[in-house]
Amino acid sequence: MSTPRTNTLLIAVTILLALLVLSGFRPYDRLTWAMEILPVIILLPILVVSHRRFPLTSLLYSLIFAHALVLMLGGAYTYARVPVGFYLADLLHLSRNPYDKIGHFFQGMVPALAAREILLRGHFVQRGKMFVFLVLSIVLAISATYEFIEWASALVFGQDADAFLGTQGDPWDTQSDMFLALIGGSTTLSLFSGWHDRQLQKILSIDHSQSFL
Repeated sequence: MSTPRTNTLLIAVTILLALLVLSGFRPYDRLTWAMEILPVIILLPILVVSHRRFPLTSLLYSLIFAHALVLMLGGAYTYARVPVGFYLADLLHLSRNPYDKIGHFFQGMVPALAAREILLRGHFVQRGKMFVFLVLSIVLAISATYEFIEWASALVFGQDADAFLGTQGDPWDTQSDMFLALIGGSTTLSLFSGWHDRQLQKILSIDHSQSFL
């Protein structure tokens, strides 16, 4: 049966697919576009298939949607050439386009909320300092894994992967990427935990009621 929430998710998926096609229309570098949007290609079908049996909170769906937009825009232009990044560089008097840091900030925000949701819904860890430590450790593990993927792509594709790496000559790019992910994860826990808890309560009540069916 169709519900307002299901209809909203369907609209969001339709928008993402349309923007995905648009981002792939004459991107600056086809290889970079393919590597940047790969997470969207992998995750979107999983979310569509699982949304009935394991629906996520609206907050998590929203952050995933926003992160997908960041990835597709970065894929279309390459991170070093996204126009909004040049605007931010001028505004903040930076020597490089910082758009890739926005991507890594979201790379911390989204996994933090996803880890929080899975851990709480599965009753794997009790709330407290250890819970926060575990969530942020997951964020850093995911960020480090992504850096490994960038390193592997550099080994395989050589200079063709430069746009994907987006280092722009910064020798500390890897470290700052992971630091931005840590900040993103910390921001999620600091700002969204209460909001997320309220949405989780509704989801958990549905999960509990379905367990008796």
